[in-house]
Amino acid sequence: MPNIALWIITISDDQSINDIATRLSAEGLTIRDVLEEIGCITGSADDVTAERLKKVNGVVDISPDRQIDIGPPGADETW
Repeated sequence: MPNIALWIITISDDQSINDIATRLSAEGLTIRDVLEEIGCITGSADDVTAERLKKVNGVVDISPDRQIDIGPPGADETW
């Protein structure tokens, strides 16, 4: 069974983000959020699908989504 991961997809600004989201979904991405203001789409897919998504017209970059914990106020460690 393939390992499903969360991804952040940066898109070009020369196309509609909703059109790119539709193409990504058709290629196998399970869309989580469409962040129009910053030109990103988040979603889940396995590694093979993520490699295929890199070839979708309008995709600039695909990176794994990582959890970041900044800790409580005044904490010495932030990661």
